[in-house]
Amino acid sequence: MVIVEIFKSLRPQQWIKNFFIFAPLIFSRSHFNPPLVLKTAAAFAAFCLIASAQYIFNDIRDLEEDRLHPVKSKRPLASGRLKTGPAVLSCVLFAVLGLAVAATLNRGFLIICAAYLVLQVLYSLRLKHVVILDVFVVAAGFVIRVVAGGLAIKVAISSWLLICTMLLALFLALGKRRCEIVLLEGNATDHRPILKEYNTAFLDQMISVVTASTLIAYCLYTISEETAAKFGTRKLIYTVPFVLYGIFRYLYLIHLKAEGGSPEFLIIKDKPLLLDLFLWIAAVALIIGPR
Repeated sequence: MVIVEIFKSLRPQQWIKNFFIFAPLIFSRSHFNPPLVLKTAAAFAAFCLIASAQYIFNDIRDLEEDRLHPVKSKRPLASGRLKTGPAVLSCVLFAVLGLAVAATLNRGFLIICAAYLVLQVLYSLRLKHVVILDVFVVAAGFVIRVVAGGLAIKVAISSWLLICTMLLALFLALGKRRCEIVLLEGNATDHRPILKEYNTAFLDQMISVVTASTLIAYCLYTISEETAAKFGTRKLIYTVPFVLYGIFRYLYLIHLKAEGGSPEFLIIKDKPLLLDLFLWIAAVALIIGPR
């Protein structure tokens, strides 16, 4: 059925990325405030709609390249199960719906959603073909989600949170590029032309820099005077082992299991990584507590 194929094109498994919107809610100690939780949930829904519109747009743009990919060739559009006409209509519909939901929250959130949509369109049209900048745009998408979460509930966002988010997102984006090169081997540039500008040695160097920077930034965040004053505790340092394990586990999956091409799916699929994520969230929520 067309509806089923359209739903698959929305890539619901990738909506996990939008949970970054909840970061300001948790780190502002508002996760026990029902009205703010509901606003954040609405923001999450808006981003899911907008992101899904972008996924369909990207699939339309990359139709021929996706048909050469061993995994993406099975997507509704690339496989031919979904025609271009219904896909275009769905893209427009979900974009409009997402912006409509965003408008119900506040003007700032609507503007950041529109900015995210424009950035993603530019990425699909041009920016994904610019070496290094392509991974920075991907990482910027995660930072925008965090900023959007703060705007949705009108709370200030820590600079530390933005730095850690950017570094973590770069880590995931670089790992994805490495996986694509390894998985597609000689056909990598046929699917994604920008991959001709990368090789595993170069990506490993960048991953090493970002990995160390992410861990150092998070450690400094947990022990900073600003953090201690904000939350009234220095115990966030006890969440570092969860972050360290998560990074090591992801590196293991990238380098030894040749996974990482789809970070959002890998987090759900890999039980140790998923458990570690839940334990980190639980530890943070327990330590900082409600306001």
